[in-house]
Amino acid sequence: MAYRVVISLVEMKQILEVFGKQKILESFDLLEQEDYLFVRKCDEIKLIVALNKMTSLYMSNRNKPCKTKKGSFYCIVIDLSESRICLELEELVLRYCKGEKTMAAKQIKLEETAEELMEYSDDDLYNINSWGADLSFREIITMYEEGELLKPELQRKYVWTRTEASRFIDSILLGLPVPSVFLAKEQDETMLIIDGFQRIMTVHDYVKGVFSGDGKIFKLSNTENINARWRGKAFAELDTEEKRRIRSSTIHAIIFEQKHPRNDTGMFQIFERINTGGRTLKAQEIRNCVYQGKCNDLLFELNKHDSWRKILGLNVEDSRMADLELILRYFAMRDLHIRNEGQLKQINLAKYLNQYMGDKTNSTEEDILNMKQDFITMIDKVYELLGKNAFKNLKKESENFASKINPAIFDAISVATSYAIKTEYKFTEENYLEKYKRLLKNEEFHRASSSRTTNIENIKTRIQIAAEFLYGVTYEW
Repeated sequence: MAYRVVISLVEMKQILEVFGKQKILESFDLLEQEDYLFVRKCDEIKLIVALNKMTSLYMSNRNKPCKTKKGSFYCIVIDLSESRICLELEELVLRYCKGEKTMAAKQIKLEETAEELMEYSDDDLYNINSWGADLSFREIITMYEEGELLKPELQRKYVWTRTEASRFIDSILLGLPVPSVFLAKEQDETMLIIDGFQRIMTVHDYVKGVFSGDGKIFKLSNTENINARWRGKAFAELDTEEKRRIRSSTIHAIIFEQKHPRNDTGMFQIFERINTGGRTLKAQEIRNCVYQGKCNDLLFELNKHDSWRKILGLNVEDSRMADLELILRYFAMRDLHIRNEGQLKQINLAKYLNQYMGDKTNSTEEDILNMKQDFITMIDKVYELLGKNAFKNLKKESENFASKINPAIFDAISVATSYAIKTEYKFTEENYLEKYKRLLKNEEFHRASSSRTTNIENIKTRIQIAAEFLYGVTYEW
């Protein structure tokens, strides 16, 4: 049997003191709603697992309990007193703490500056509602099939193996608890799956009979770590009670909704703050979840463009969406001079990209087509002129190019090239790579591209210098 409880700070300290020097496991690999996992049998605590590093009173790298401002703790309790479960304690913990499978770490080489990674907070956070709900898998499957439960672009692929999926179904049949899922409620009453897609789809596939991983009949693995009662069986082969157990089992959902404004900037901040687990989501991964629409789809389409992939030096998309963010950044910097943000002294990059993407979510087909043609024309020309060295700086005191793409240089070259194309600049047979090197050695360009990179005057300066050095055109702000 498994259930959730709330334990006060005083009680939690007492429990940890009584537990003494026995091993307290740590499993900070999920976006956990719960703070601790307890395994008990016959009124005796067998194991404690600290799930949330932000609220844990105990961690192995400290000699004594740490301080926390949290007044109470949300806990999962697995009670084995009257259970027929024969799994080892570590196996029980592993099944609860498994979480989503980590994506392959294929990432582009990108320079980062602390200034551009700054987070932000504003009044949009006060317009967020959140609540918890226990949903049965019967409800979840129905919602998914009727289009009420949607998966963001980030989670289009099902990545669990048949063995992992079988163990998850086995856990449900054994009555073990499963980690919470995070959902975002949209204006049209649909909900996006922010965290938990693999779990949801595993149950959906098993009940429907087809495994998403290979499109074949979904039978549980015929291995010893699956209970013998349903080992090797499809859903249709289970008895009535077992089928009912799966459909009736509940999973706890944490649901967020932004009431106002409707641009989801507050929702972005919420996901940034709750995202304190092991695999911290990058800003663009969160935008992909929050700002669904034609603009988001366009970014994924453009990200596959041949010239762009060659410049990035990576055939597959970046697993953390840094390449998608660069494309979004190009459009945002291209339009900065005609937006209200262009009148500021400095922008917060994350906030500006959020606002820009939010504004583009409901773009017309014509606008999306123009954006597509503009980026493809620009990036093809950049690759033609500069090749794989585009957007890279020179190594210190060297004529050789660095291996990483510099985002500030990317701003300057991409926007300057787009502007030259729009002004019908006549590209010649000149050696643009040598022009590019001279540009990178220019002191004023270097200053505008290496310090205070989100300062409006520096953004304007580096684009203007790039346009002048490479194409001899005057960029008008």
